[in-house]
Amino acid sequence: MPDIAKRVIGGTEVSVTELGFGGVGLGQRVDVISEAQAEATLNAALDAGVAYFDTSPWYGHCLSEHRTGHVLRTRPRGSFVLSTKVGRLFFRPEDPDRYTTAPWCEGLPFDYRFDYTAAGIRRSYEDSLHRLGLNKVDLLFVHDLDERLEDNNSHTQGVGGIAGAIEQLDRGGGWQVLADMRARGEIGGVGFGINNVGFIPRFLERFDPDMFLVAMPYTLMDQDALDEELPLCAEKGIGVVIGSVFSSGVLATGARDDAVYGYQPPPPEIVAKLSGMEAVCTRHAVPLRAAALQFPLLHPAVASIIPGAMAPEHVTENAALLNQPIPTDFWAELKAEGLLRADAPTA
Repeated sequence: MPDIAKRVIGGTEVSVTELGFGGVGLGQRVDVISEAQAEATLNAALDAGVAYFDTSPWYGHCLSEHRTGHVLRTRPRGSFVLSTKVGRLFFRPEDPDRYTTAPWCEGLPFDYRFDYTAAGIRRSYEDSLHRLGLNKVDLLFVHDLDERLEDNNSHTQGVGGIAGAIEQLDRGGGWQVLADMRARGEIGGVGFGINNVGFIPRFLERFDPDMFLVAMPYTLMDQDALDEELPLCAEKGIGVVIGSVFSSGVLATGARDDAVYGYQPPPPEIVAKLSGMEAVCTRHAVPLRAAALQFPLLHPAVASIIPGAMAPEHVTENAALLNQPIPTDFWAELKAEGLLRADAPTA
């Protein structure tokens, strides 16, 4: 089995491989894959030396957790680190025959609601263990406590938006449940998953997380998290896991007609930036995917990247590209061309 380097997450005692496995693809966000293909993809990751797996009830309405647990529970428990997320509760829909799981392609047929209270966090955690077929996870993230809570729909009913969710987590006891599990050693670390800048400082005013899972604001395409988020984490010794390293696809596929950025067609300015990056990649013989994978790991607060995968070859290619030599002149030219922030760590 190849040896992928490990890093400790923040101030925890949990070590994760620099290359992890993100479970979004197993939830069928962009395409349907068979159970056999999902199993083969997870096994390919294990065979490639990946020993950190991240999933969530949200991914495919519980499908990703089922698939992840189906494979991992056959392996020695100490051979991998597993994280999942809390904040949503799933249940039978009122009209099962008409219910759809959009935006997931053929997710499992369960409806959900947000719940960050003590009771909600406990149930979310226990439900995840049942789906995974495991009696513990190593890390827990509070999921999607962001602007989607401001939408007025059946999923957010009774939460009270972002402010209400923070109150549920704080005065409603949700965070205390997580802190107690951490204190007992039941889980090794707790934190938040975020998709936009502005939330890390807000959460640090009320809570004491060990880590953040950051998607989109820190990739080769975007570095907004350098303004405040990542410096705060580095200053306080908080670990960071980077999700969506390919900006949901565009940094893996390049400027194709079917490219996606943030799960949407990329706007013209993103296409122009991508074209510039591809030109620099060509001049230095650096695969774009290799640069996208390696860039976040150059920041001192980052412990792991967790690109998604939907086929075995995606995992094996990512593992190989993690070791692709990238000359310092490549990063320097990206900065000189205005394609990468000048203050982004590249050494």
